[in-house]
Amino acid sequence: MALAGPALRRYLLLLAQEPLEFRLPEITSLLSLCGGQFSGEQEIRVNSPFWILNIPSEEMARGLMKRTVCAKSIFELWGHGKSAGELYASLKNYPTDKMLPYLQSDSTYKVHIHTFNKTLTQAQKIKKIDALEFLPFKGKVNLKNPEHIFWILEDYGMNPNDVPEEPIHLYFGRWIADGQRELIESYSVKKRHFIGNTSMDACLSFIMANHGRVKPNDIVYDPFVGTGGLLISSAHFGAYVCGTDIDYNTIHGLGKASRKNQKWRGPDENIRANLRQYGLEKYYLDALVADFSRPVWRKGMLFDAIITDPPYGIREAPRRMGSQKETVKLVERSTENHFFVSSSYHLSDIFFDLLKFGAEYLVMGGRLVYWLPIYRPEYTEEIIPRHPCLKLISNCEQLLSSHTSRRLITMEKVKEFKDQDENSYLLDGQYMPYRGHNSFREKYFSGVTKRIAKEEKDNQK
Repeated sequence: MALAGPALRRYLLLLAQEPLEFRLPEITSLLSLCGGQFSGEQEIRVNSPFWILNIPSEEMARGLMKRTVCAKSIFELWGHGKSAGELYASLKNYPTDKMLPYLQSDSTYKVHIHTFNKTLTQAQKIKKIDALEFLPFKGKVNLKNPEHIFWILEDYGMNPNDVPEEPIHLYFGRWIADGQRELIESYSVKKRHFIGNTSMDACLSFIMANHGRVKPNDIVYDPFVGTGGLLISSAHFGAYVCGTDIDYNTIHGLGKASRKNQKWRGPDENIRANLRQYGLEKYYLDALVADFSRPVWRKGMLFDAIITDPPYGIREAPRRMGSQKETVKLVERSTENHFFVSSSYHLSDIFFDLLKFGAEYLVMGGRLVYWLPIYRPEYTEEIIPRHPCLKLISNCEQLLSSHTSRRLITMEKVKEFKDQDENSYLLDGQYMPYRGHNSFREKYFSGVTKRIAKEEKDNQK
């Protein structure tokens, strides 16, 4: 007979409102990494800031909160209901032996009230706290530095124009830990030493690392590394990081600066300096000048995660090496200038090269996380590139304009790569639908041109 696993305990997760689209995939990925699952007793309301989770231990709950940038706090859930009466009944049914360790006479505590979509007066808050007098609190109230903090959380729905008189859901629990929202500010690109035109927003960088389930001692690779922004978030979680890029100047921190009021990059502006800035240099393996369309890696499963933001032609043009004959001639003429012959690298080729690379070089269970540009009027799920060795885990949209967006795609390696898988995308009919997006740049700027023309026309009225 199989042994039963550890009993799951109920926790309440309080989520941040932004970024809404990425919350569910991030929490799902972290639950699979840290342990736990969504509660079966409550339907997941994706837009709600309150989710009930089943997690084996408080230690695992804390582990989840050490990673997430989409959640604010987590609480050990003692009771919940759709009315005050249901909440109180739920609390009376909560086992007393689980309460008592936090209600002892030699302990201190305070009760905090959080409301979503409604503001309460201080008198209303005090009234709600006093209504909990049936709980066996024996300790002393300490508002400044309590040992235990209890929260009443009330949900008044999602519509700010139709706020109900009474909450539609109520929760009571013991505060366990806060999430990592402060990382968004402390790793802000505005404060970073070395940046470029396409340096990734700090919040999205950490979300990508969480979608990739990056963990300590992993090896994480970015094939379009640029200024290395995506390496930083993975290194923060204890992974060893490396990357490649075709642009010699960016890899070496040379040329014109991207920062306002700065003409040229300084001698110490480089990827290593960025990691050093955050005390993460020990996790930096290296960054190489290389053409992704011609992999330089030995065969075999090398990477635990591939996390990247490929160029899609808005700020940086997709490039690859020209023909071998042209390249040899140019190298003979100008080796010291590091110029190369470039040829067009279509988006369809970039993404199918990326999937093929992930299928071949990821470890089993490793994840590929990347951004896919989309022209929204033509979008269907069928144009998401697929590979038989990779399973689609999540697909989240971030709007760029009224007619364009990019989608954060997360895939997991579920099948060992075989030689017959190398060109499998040519056989399943998926390659052709996505070829239409090779003109994404033209469609993006045509939309911008149309919008500007419309605004000028409106201003003339």
